[in-house]
Amino acid sequence: MRLLKISDCCKAADRNKLMLRGPNRLAYPLKREWGSGDIKMRISLPSELRDLILPGHQSSLIKRRRSEVILSRVQTVAIVFAILTPLWIPIDLIIFESELAAGLTLLRVLSATAFAALALSLRRAEGIQRARIALFLLLAVPTVFFLVTLPLLGRFEVADQPAQFVATGYAFLPFVMVAGLSMFPITALEGVLLSFPLWMVSLIVPFFGYQLLPFASHLGALWLLALLAAVASLSSMSQLHFLAATMTQSSHDGLTRAYNRQVGQELLDIQFTQSARSKTPLAILYIDLDDFKSINDRFGHEAGDKTLRDVAEALRAVLRRGDILIRWGGEEFLVVLAQAGADGAAIAVERLRHGGLALRPDGKLQTASIGIAERIVDDCDDWARLVAIADRRMYEAKQGGKDRAVGPKEPAPAGLSR
Repeated sequence: MRLLKISDCCKAADRNKLMLRGPNRLAYPLKREWGSGDIKMRISLPSELRDLILPGHQSSLIKRRRSEVILSRVQTVAIVFAILTPLWIPIDLIIFESELAAGLTLLRVLSATAFAALALSLRRAEGIQRARIALFLLLAVPTVFFLVTLPLLGRFEVADQPAQFVATGYAFLPFVMVAGLSMFPITALEGVLLSFPLWMVSLIVPFFGYQLLPFASHLGALWLLALLAAVASLSSMSQLHFLAATMTQSSHDGLTRAYNRQVGQELLDIQFTQSARSKTPLAILYIDLDDFKSINDRFGHEAGDKTLRDVAEALRAVLRRGDILIRWGGEEFLVVLAQAGADGAAIAVERLRHGGLALRPDGKLQTASIGIAERIVDDCDDWARLVAIADRRMYEAKQGGKDRAVGPKEPAPAGLSR
């Protein structure tokens, strides 16, 4: 096994200065944010707005929750539409002449079938890309129905008042679809991309030969549709913000602001699955604070809590965006290093070596025993085995004298020695 003494060269060092001078400053930049891993409740407003405006910046955990909500609601709406769409057929048969009613009936049956097929094809565990596709298909079905229905209505003379009233309902279908976007936790850009085709369809309707409203009124309807899309997007952003804020509060340990173990296990599962699928490395550090119980015994639990907070802050300071900090147990932390092999894990440990973890109440440096495991080197087929290997190596570090790290034998992690 390869061992590294953690506290050498740092007992009298200024932690912040040493971190800024570290040779891997770009690889593990400092952060001034609270939270851990790849989900953070940012202090700066522009970052919050960016996460609400642009897709792809949310963490894997929020993406998973968001996809579950979107897929669940798409499935619910699709089922409701599959039931309600054919229920309007008797009204069409009563109001319109037989040939027009037959065409509308066929379109309604096809639409209901498409909605039912969409609802049956969805599974809650699918990812955010699948959720976006499902939402697009949910809007595509009524859009195609709208594009085909209006030219069909234009081919027939709709003279009596009841028929004109029902036909007007078909013309305002895009308004219903745009308003429906407010049900889903999506970003502003996603809202624009989903509502823009509906706006364009409404714009080109007069060129299909059927126009219920005068041209000036049609322009007013387009302006109203744009305003409705903006309001729906704001509502969707509000849902997304509430989802992220709620998850941040419930997923973090109240003392250290690291992820709690329950959420950490879910994040580990996500990261391990992504790593295995993309065949990229994934390393973890199992960190157990040395002689932590003596702090509680000698100085009280408040002093122990402060030490835990300081340790968590020191660990966050050496993490990259995308790395994950989990409070695994009382004085145990797990660090998940995404797309980092044994060498990347050694870099993180080396930065801890330079910066130190925290000062104990007696002024001595708080040390830790660290176990390092890596998915590819250790040939792990699930995250639980990866954690078990890192846990075992942490105990080997304890038995070897504490204040050290034990990593895999091959390849040699940079900065570690036999």
